[in-house]
Amino acid sequence: MAVRFKTCFFYACAVLLVISAALYITENKYIPYIYAVSGAGIAVAYLTGPYRGDNLRLKRLNIQQAIAAILLPVSSYLMFRGRNEWFAALFISAILQLYVAIVRKREEK
Repeated sequence: MAVRFKTCFFYACAVLLVISAALYITENKYIPYIYAVSGAGIAVAYLTGPYRGDNLRLKRLNIQQAIAAILLPVSSYLMFRGRNEWFAALFISAILQLYVAIVRKREEK
């Protein structure tokens, strides 16, 4: 039950993150708050599931995933400060998450 809630929570936060990032150009004053909450939710979802196995490659991938999770609140901070570098932090986080997802699936086989 807890795993199912965590998965649903992650997907809801991911959808909100994508929508709020896309709607940032509308300059709505609530969009950065939605982005911050959803980014923090994704970070919590990633950071609460540490890898406890012996595979060193999966441990390294988990560290990279944690770095990607930490970059989301960093990008939120940059968004609140009105700096355009928030997009770079979001892009780096997305690339890391994509890499981890692809390599983890192959490594677990």
